[in-house]
Amino acid sequence: MAELTGLQRGVKIQVMNNQELNRAVQYVTASTSYGRETVTDILKTGLGELTELAVESSRQFERDALLEYVSQWTIKRTGQPETLVREVLGCAGRWLDEVYEQVSKRPTESLDVPPQDDEGAEPV
Repeated sequence: MAELTGLQRGVKIQVMNNQELNRAVQYVTASTSYGRETVTDILKTGLGELTELAVESSRQFERDALLEYVSQWTIKRTGQPETLVREVLGCAGRWLDEVYEQVSKRPTESLDVPPQDDEGAEPV
């Protein structure tokens, strides 16, 4: 099982290691009636998209909007029914929240985005 990583300015950023991803898959598989392969595909797709957002986007997202986007993305990418994807992602809420925390806490200065309180300020 591959770890969830992304590249930011050519630097590899690890969001979730293999052990954490495997733990999430085991937990969700034990909590639902879905097979390990299905759960793995859904979690890797959903968490992978969150990872990409964490390293590529300069926008701040509200949790609910971000999780809705990830759910819809995962449904389209995996071809799995909406109820199945939402149940699997819901069971993996703890891990989704951990990745969301990294998305929301990432330093904006590393993305060359001026801090919000400097909006409209002229460069020095």
